[in-house]
Amino acid sequence: MLRPAKICTALIVLALALSACTRRGETPMTSTLSEDDDTFCRANNVVAGSPEYVACRRDRDVQRANAAARADKTQRNLGEYMMNNPVRP
Repeated sequence: MLRPAKICTALIVLALALSACTRRGETPMTSTLSEDDDTFCRANNVVAGSPEYVACRRDRDVQRANAAARADKTQRNLGEYMMNNPVRP
């Protein structure tokens, strides 16, 4: 029978291992995003692998990166505003 301390240690090690795989500001590439991009880029009868398809996928990646950068900037601005304008009850 496993002791609670061993189970707790195993869970902590697992949590650390999983958290090491993620980074702030990095959008995980899921199969759904890839499929959506593929569907969007093929909508104009563009063949996968053609220069138009590659450009479309690159544009989608740039749009996603820009959206993430805007969200990060908004979050940073909110944090700075809250630090500079504390609410005093």
